[in-house]
Amino acid sequence: MAPAASKLRAEAGLGPLPRRALSQYLRLLRLYPVLTKAATSGILSALGNFLAQLIEKKQKKENCSQKLDVSGPLRYAIYGFFFTGPLGHFFYLLMERWIPSDVPLAGIKRLLLDRLLFAPAFLSLFFLVMNFLEGQDTAAFTAKMKSGFWPALRMNWRVWTPVQFININYIPVQFRVLFANLVALFWYAYLASLGK
Repeated sequence: MAPAASKLRAEAGLGPLPRRALSQYLRLLRLYPVLTKAATSGILSALGNFLAQLIEKKQKKENCSQKLDVSGPLRYAIYGFFFTGPLGHFFYLLMERWIPSDVPLAGIKRLLLDRLLFAPAFLSLFFLVMNFLEGQDTAAFTAKMKSGFWPALRMNWRVWTPVQFININYIPVQFRVLFANLVALFWYAYLASLGK
């Protein structure tokens, strides 16, 4: 096992069950990094949409036990599994190659690459895939991009810039997708609220 993973488990001070779950996750991450990140992204993305629905019901003062839209979390799970996890995995690895940590101002250059190139492209992909999964036509996609892209991108820059600064500069590369997924629970709740 990698020294960082062993140290992480030792310092976590977790009970037996969480320690075993963490150990299993780290093992799967080492053996199947893309699949593990894809599965984690799918689950956490679906959970983010589920939480968005609960928040929306509370805001409307509806009974939370009423039927929730299962297709929303399913769409987000598909997006997380097939896009967020794999693309995040390869993007962070490529970022390490393109801008090695010994390059002057590497952290700032990586952040600019993420914020100015990856974020707009990934957000556009999000709108496109969600439009397709919702069964909408190109006119609906165009309308959604016109009305929602810039507000979402500005919010992305506000929320994700400090998160990505921490992620890119202080989180080990193998945990960056997981870290982003945990923050994305709230981000996906915001994006889901745009669709309603």
